[in-house]
Amino acid sequence: MSKSQKRKRLHQDNGDLKSPANKPTVNGDDPYPSLLRPTADECRDVRDALLSLHGFPPEFASYRRQRLQSFSAVDGHDAQYAVKSEPLDAAKEEKSETEESVLDGLVKILLSQNTTETNSQRAFASLKAAFPKWEDVFAAEPKSIENAIRCGGLAPKKAVCIKNILSRLQNERGSLCLEYLHGLTVEEVKTELSHFKGIGPKTVSCVLMFNLQQNDFPVDTHVFEIAKALGWVPKTADRNKTYVHLNRRIPDELKFDLNCLLYTHGKLCSNCKKNVAKPKAKAKVASPDDCPLLGFSGLD
Repeated sequence: MSKSQKRKRLHQDNGDLKSPANKPTVNGDDPYPSLLRPTADECRDVRDALLSLHGFPPEFASYRRQRLQSFSAVDGHDAQYAVKSEPLDAAKEEKSETEESVLDGLVKILLSQNTTETNSQRAFASLKAAFPKWEDVFAAEPKSIENAIRCGGLAPKKAVCIKNILSRLQNERGSLCLEYLHGLTVEEVKTELSHFKGIGPKTVSCVLMFNLQQNDFPVDTHVFEIAKALGWVPKTADRNKTYVHLNRRIPDELKFDLNCLLYTHGKLCSNCKKNVAKPKAKAKVASPDDCPLLGFSGLD
């Protein structure tokens, strides 16, 4: 593989480390206004099919519990959300020992770019072991941060990005904390986080969904390829247009569960993993029992 090909791979769909261009928002015009898919019923059916196959992914259960708690504080919304999410009520029983801060979440997502989930978790654990407090990270030399997160890949770039985030927070806010984002609108959060170099649309969307309990729908590689395979966006769609279209079409109350399940299915399903690795190749599985998405329009 040539150096140029390697550089291109480092900045492909999963990564936000390169500076983003103009980013579309869910309030922008739908790039595919005549495409009336996915419908609410399709989203619900896909959610239920994947839930029956995988169960609710345990790694996202604590985030879902936070969402349920957050929505329960809003009069009238908790009942609506609980009814529509009834098949996933078991996730309420999952609890984490400590709630993750918004800054923790942002750095975790940053470390997950262009690497495996296992490696990114190790990198974050290593960072916290070396520097228990964000003030310790802020005071550390970039090389020390780089050494702490080396197992996560792209350590030099990620170390600089982390250092830049902390420096900007300290200089502009006087505190190494992002909890103030809870008080902002979705568009204000996007504007605020776009000021941090190396933080792109997918990372912002993940922070919105996981850490700020907003109804946003991130589009990673798995979601992107499955959406195209299902016919929810055209085959020629790019990630940004897919993000805008899906956020406008998918009902808010289904976004979190559906996103987590599509991501999990994309990682585990041999058919869908082949689609991600080789989008132009037509993968085959033995039956719809192996991949329930085969029963939906676009994958028949």
